[in-house]
Amino acid sequence: MRQQLKPYLLAASLVLAVSPKALSGEDPTFTAIDFPGASFTGAIGINARGDIVGRYFSGSVQHGFLLSSGSFSTIDFPGATLTQANGIDRHGDIVGIYMSAGVTHGFIFGGGSFTTIDPPGASFTYDGGINSRNDIVGYYVSAGVAHGYLLSDGSFTTIDFPGASFTAAFGINPRGDIVGPYMNAGALHGFLLSEGSFTTIDFPGAARTQTNGINSRGDIVGRYDSAGVSHGFLLSSHDDDGRDNGDRDRNPDDHHPDR
Repeated sequence: MRQQLKPYLLAASLVLAVSPKALSGEDPTFTAIDFPGASFTGAIGINARGDIVGRYFSGSVQHGFLLSSGSFSTIDFPGATLTQANGIDRHGDIVGIYMSAGVTHGFIFGGGSFTTIDPPGASFTYDGGINSRNDIVGYYVSAGVAHGYLLSDGSFTTIDFPGASFTAAFGINPRGDIVGPYMNAGALHGFLLSEGSFTTIDFPGAARTQTNGINSRGDIVGRYDSAGVSHGFLLSSHDDDGRDNGDRDRNPDDHHPDR
């Protein structure tokens, strides 16, 4: 399929991209990101170069977008009624979701072409993240049950936290460590899958926890709910291998494409 990008000039309100280094200073800078003319804009993923992807609404239609070098581009899967971009790797390959004929599929966009991603037997697919090795993680629904998945070297691997009724994978770093949420007995927990072993991650005292992104150092970001209020969190690691950062924030309520 041919590339479906529609370039726009950057909105005047956007000043500078915020780099992770800016957060270490005394005066970190916030920058508004608004797709020109959109009624809603949400930034979801960012790569090591500072390219940003997400979604926006024009009227009642949801589109994906790429913000790179100060310019916006619309990302619409050909023929889709809805598109959302969730992750971008250091090479500029983008993963996300699209809806066609009422069914949600995953996709990867790279080299000017879209490719659909659906694990075998899936009735719903959500591509959550991609790392610099082109490994993709997400979740899919089959026979009414949600499973996480890893797509690596053309092969799908199902990810199910032991005993969980729901598992989803949203973040993967260059080492192949994977994070996401799982549900057990009605409670939502975060998990880390590293070298074949699962670890539960629960923010102390939280009613529910979700892990969303992990970088090359092993730092994990996510959200937790306490006393009816949602908060973000960072779980830091001291294992700094100096490789590129692949973390990203995600809201569990944003997983359904209608949101």
